[in-house]
Amino acid sequence: MSKTSHKSGYVSIVGNPNVGKSTLVNALMGKDLSITIPKAQTTRHRILGLINGQNHQLILSDTPGIIQPAYEMQNSMMDFVKESLIDADVLLYMISIEEKQIKDEALVARIKKSKIPLFVLINKIDTSSQAALETAVQEWSDVFPNAKIIPISALTGFFIPELLQMLIDLLPESPAYFPKDQLSDKPERFFVNESIRKSILEHYDKEIPYAVEVITESFKEEEKIIRIRAVILVERETQKGIIIGHKGEQLKKVGIGARKDLASFFGKKIHIELFVKVQKNWRSNPQQLKRFGYQQ
Repeated sequence: MSKTSHKSGYVSIVGNPNVGKSTLVNALMGKDLSITIPKAQTTRHRILGLINGQNHQLILSDTPGIIQPAYEMQNSMMDFVKESLIDADVLLYMISIEEKQIKDEALVARIKKSKIPLFVLINKIDTSSQAALETAVQEWSDVFPNAKIIPISALTGFFIPELLQMLIDLLPESPAYFPKDQLSDKPERFFVNESIRKSILEHYDKEIPYAVEVITESFKEEEKIIRIRAVILVERETQKGIIIGHKGEQLKKVGIGARKDLASFFGKKIHIELFVKVQKNWRSNPQQLKRFGYQQ
């Protein structure tokens, strides 16, 4: 390749919930772009993270974990996974070291038929023994005979710089798809919504975090401060009461957590106002799902 040519391409990451896909994206980018919480279904959308160099643009596609959909929103989440397989130039199938069985045979069969470069990343090896790792490498080599099997630890950074260089080397020659000063295909308000949702995932249990959607109604950036007004939508009045808490204490904690993350992300002081509204059964309503970006 000549010095003046440019490489650009999509690298899609797929796998089951909680295998570390979002942690890997953040590690490769050197910035927290995606939510990383030890709970299933924290990633709901397909999020593109852009790694820009003088002669390359690597577009990382973080996708929701593979699940059997129980309602309409989860159908849309699985559509994001299928979409990411179609436009990928390189595919990363990510598993954690303790995984012993394939949960989605159809997806694995589809991946095996793909003609593009395939890496099987065995993550969380920092929690494993050498013997268990050697067994896992052999077992997954049998499942994916045409793949590169690569042990990594997204959390500790083991083999992350080497993996990044391998991915850049595989990119096709192409001009950049996005402006070089962009970090993602998503607007600023998306990351505000995600930070608030992350704080909710950290502060509430059971069904509450999964019945929540966040809308940023106002995002005003000044020289030294960003002023944000956002609405947390829930499906029932009882959920609204739980989110707000006694004298608003729980909602205040959510705001504090989100403000801290957003100050780090944007590099500015954050003022945030949060409100809670009921939007009944939004997860099964096609019109609402379209409004929230889950459907075209």
